[in-house]
Amino acid sequence: MLFSSPVFLFAFLPIVYLINLKCSVKLSNAVLLVASLFFYAWGEPVYIFLLLFSVAVNYLLTLFMIKSHKKSAFAFSIIFNLSLLIVFKYAGFFVQVLNSALGLNLAVPNIRLPLGISFYTFQMLSYVIDLYKGTVNIQKSFLKLLLYISFFPQLIAGPIVKYKDIAPRLTNRKVTLYSTTEGVRRFIWGLSKKVLIANVFALAADKIFAMTKGELNITIAWIGALSYVIQIYYDFSGYSDMAIGMGKMFGFDFPINFNYPYISTSIHDFWKRWHISLSAWFKEYLYFPLGGNRKGKFRTALNRIIVFFCTGLWHGANYTFVIWGLFHGFFLMLETFGVIKKPRARLRPLGHLYTMLVVTIGFVVFRADTLTHAGYFLKNMIAGFDFSHNTALTVRLLLNPLLIACFFPAVIFSTPVAGILSRKTEKIKGYKNAAANMVSLCLYILCALSLSTSSYNPFIYFRF
Repeated sequence: MLFSSPVFLFAFLPIVYLINLKCSVKLSNAVLLVASLFFYAWGEPVYIFLLLFSVAVNYLLTLFMIKSHKKSAFAFSIIFNLSLLIVFKYAGFFVQVLNSALGLNLAVPNIRLPLGISFYTFQMLSYVIDLYKGTVNIQKSFLKLLLYISFFPQLIAGPIVKYKDIAPRLTNRKVTLYSTTEGVRRFIWGLSKKVLIANVFALAADKIFAMTKGELNITIAWIGALSYVIQIYYDFSGYSDMAIGMGKMFGFDFPINFNYPYISTSIHDFWKRWHISLSAWFKEYLYFPLGGNRKGKFRTALNRIIVFFCTGLWHGANYTFVIWGLFHGFFLMLETFGVIKKPRARLRPLGHLYTMLVVTIGFVVFRADTLTHAGYFLKNMIAGFDFSHNTALTVRLLLNPLLIACFFPAVIFSTPVAGILSRKTEKIKGYKNAAANMVSLCLYILCALSLSTSSYNPFIYFRF
């Protein structure tokens, strides 16, 4: 059940919200837990038992960790959670690597990836690690712990919410008219990103990345690359905005996950703005334990390479994700050593151009099915000057009026222009809320019309 699907928008979400509205916190927890399990079971009727099993095992281990044998229970919990990821997400990939490296012929297991396993496993790990460090108190209620892990707004596509950020709201929260209004606006804004922009560019990106070598050239390849750059930002940040908005509607505050990453002037700046919850997770639970930047530039660069190798692998069991992560880690290393320096004010346009070029090339590798696929795609982006008589027709079909019309708002709203305009209108009494409500209503109608006239509504997080 996608956030952008009619059954979610017009049935599931309004029904759950209305039922929850008059509930006490205790009853609300029960309502939201049942709704979350139903939501997950809708898409994963079998793997819901894996989710329940994971939470149950961690719940028992944390109780054991507090009472006695702290280190052994902690170690077993970490091993258990990582084992779930390895078995269900990476088993086939690791067997392929062994077969290739050692010339073996082991059977490659074909295990379907459980929806959202990367997100909810990292949330569980953050809880266990923080509990071991003593920065959070143990959650003795199994149902509250299960709600934290399975809460449907952030279950399948993030943001990755740390337990310490949500724990107070499990026992004390209130849904107000203000929080609901802000939440609905944020949700509609995210829905608009997904339906009105991301889906449009996804169609072009899917067509182009499915082309063969002979069909590509420099023009088509760049259209495909830029389409995917726009798609993944508006899709991913759109889902994050929808999650944050729904959180507000139910009395929770989720962390911001994207902060205009495409205005960055360095890769270091980009990763402060892109998928912030994942970056913060790796920073706190991997980068700092490795030593962070406290042991010299070489060790700092090495630590970042390790982190970005893991970041790439977290996204999926494929060489393309690993290379994408290492590619970003390489440029972070160059920035750490000062080979690529932070641009001065007058050179920021060049820094922005450099950053977007690195990001675009990286996302081509990220989107490609294989490294070979990525290789010939990038080759066409650089030297694909083999134009056939069908090229002009293909470009005209790809650059349809809708794609062109969506390009300009896609560029504009990847910058903080909306926030700047909003702050300027705050001085006009009553104008901001009225204008925001009107814009939200119009966007919602456009989204509903788009969903009713098109069956194309991809969900890119199945790979994660």
